[in-house]
Amino acid sequence: MKSLLISDNRDTQLGFRLAGIPGVIVHEKDDILRELNEALTDKEIGIIIVTQKVLEKAKKEIMGIKAKNKLPLVVVIPDRHGFNEGDDFITKHIRESIGIKI
Repeated sequence: MKSLLISDNRDTQLGFRLAGIPGVIVHEKDDILRELNEALTDKEIGIIIVTQKVLEKAKKEIMGIKAKNKLPLVVVIPDRHGFNEGDDFITKHIRESIGIKI
């Protein structure tokens, strides 16, 4: 099972490449969707890692993939600047994950 990084910056791609995980750099939504579709057709890819900025550009599509498919697993990671979620990101994450208001 392979992993693939879809990132918007070179630093993250370089770090993952040093760890043996290949990746692509994309900046536009169309490019993100093209790379996601290619990854979904490759049955050897079990984990798709996307940076937060990539998620923000194609959130609807990526969340749809996460909801519909057991594999590949889609994981969102911060880029080198960290998560940009604001102060209540934990509450927001819990609300989105389990659907209750805290």
